[in-house]
Amino acid sequence: MTRMTSDGKPGEFELIARYFAPIAGRAGLGLVDDAALLRPARGYEIVVTADALVADVHFFADDPPASIGRKALAVNLSDLAAKGARPDGFVLTLALPRGWTEEWLAGFAEGLAAMAGEGGCPLIGGDTVSTTGPLTLSITAFGSVPAGRMVLRSGAKPGDVVAVTGTIGDGALGLKAHGPDRPAWVGRLSEADRAFLADRYLHPQPRTALAAALQAHASAAMDISDGLVGDLAKLLAASKAGAEIDLDALPLSPAARAAVMADPALAELAWTGGDDYEILCTIPEGEFPSLAAAAEAVGLGLARIGRVTAEVGSVRYTEAGRPREFARGSFAHF
Repeated sequence: MTRMTSDGKPGEFELIARYFAPIAGRAGLGLVDDAALLRPARGYEIVVTADALVADVHFFADDPPASIGRKALAVNLSDLAAKGARPDGFVLTLALPRGWTEEWLAGFAEGLAAMAGEGGCPLIGGDTVSTTGPLTLSITAFGSVPAGRMVLRSGAKPGDVVAVTGTIGDGALGLKAHGPDRPAWVGRLSEADRAFLADRYLHPQPRTALAAALQAHASAAMDISDGLVGDLAKLLAASKAGAEIDLDALPLSPAARAAVMADPALAELAWTGGDDYEILCTIPEGEFPSLAAAAEAVGLGLARIGRVTAEVGSVRYTEAGRPREFARGSFAHF
């Protein structure tokens, strides 16, 4: 490691000490060792999840650095929440492009620290490198659940309720409105609606507060990152089941409804676009009231949108009582 680069910027050692050591947890050993040390509580198992984010793929390179830092960790905490896991720590790999500035890094670290504090998930290690490519970062997060209690994708059973937390479509609409080619419908929204959608894209909120209740009541769960339609297909494939879904029951925010009124074609983007980071889950019928009450207690809605069927691979969508099909199920990298 070097303390200072030839252009006067802090070297790797100084960079870690200045920006990342202050947000490290005990398991990170001060970020001066080659590894971290995790000790799961007796009777608990470790849950591990990882997400990579690349500039101009998952976010715009000119997004506020604090927002990028928050989102990088939030999407991992969302995965842990869907598994019913309590966050324990995370490691960060950060590949900085040429031209990075200390001002940018300070903002990024500030946003990262804020989400780490809110989520109860301290930094415990990682790596920092330079790259000739775009800004790239990867976070691996660790959580814990009582042994045998992680909520899998594969547990949905025929007759279970299909439900989703919060509202969907806001992130995808916010991304669309936030891009360089601003569509005409954005101009028909109120300033408050535009700000709401932008915030939902920039600052997804992991549903960590619902993790314990999911563990207690859900039969299967995952977070919605690539769009409800595509992610539901993944959950049902893992569960070897099908579903019937009422599109009219999908929860949309007032801002998303205003966007769809301005351009009805946006309804499909809301259903398939992704960047929601809400929890898609299945619940035995008798458990649904308890999970809905738990969601309400932490300020979340839980919308019943359909039911699981025994027809493997068959998902029947209806809108206004009529069958609906989708040419595009979800966001895909490849």
